[in-house]
Amino acid sequence: MAVGGGPYPPSGTRPVPALLRAAERHLRVGTPAELRYAVTRSHLDDGRCVGWYGPAAPRWRVAIDAERAAADVPPALAARFGPADFWSRWTRAECLCKLADVPVAAWWRRHGLAVPPHTRAVWRTLRLTDLVITVAFAP
Repeated sequence: MAVGGGPYPPSGTRPVPALLRAAERHLRVGTPAELRYAVTRSHLDDGRCVGWYGPAAPRWRVAIDAERAAADVPPALAARFGPADFWSRWTRAECLCKLADVPVAAWWRRHGLAVPPHTRAVWRTLRLTDLVITVAFAP
C-alpha cells in the first residue's frame, strides 16, 4: 500500500503515517538562512532550500531530499538508471542513503535507485510547486 508514493509503516507507528500524509504542511521552501532551524534540509541547485518542520516521531529518524521537477536528468545517470520517473526514484534513494548513513555511490553499486528488500524505512514522494520531494523515516 502507498501513501502518495511510499509504503505505510508497520502498525504501532501512528505518528509516522500521519506525518507522511500531512507532509505538505511540514515542508518549507526558502533560503538556507531562512530555514536554519529546520529539523533537516535539502539544498537545491538554484540556491533554494527545503526544510522539514514536522514534530518529532519518537524512535524514528527523518530525512528529506528535493530536486527541481523540470531539471534535466544528467545523461550519465539517465543511461545508468533510466530517465522514467527519475527524480522521484532519485530523491527516495537519497533519503534512504541518509537514513542508512551510506554514501550514495556505495548505495548505487548495491541497490541502484531501487528500494532494498526488507527495508524498514517508510517514505512519501510528492510534488510541491516545482519540486519533487521525498520525506522518509526509519526506526
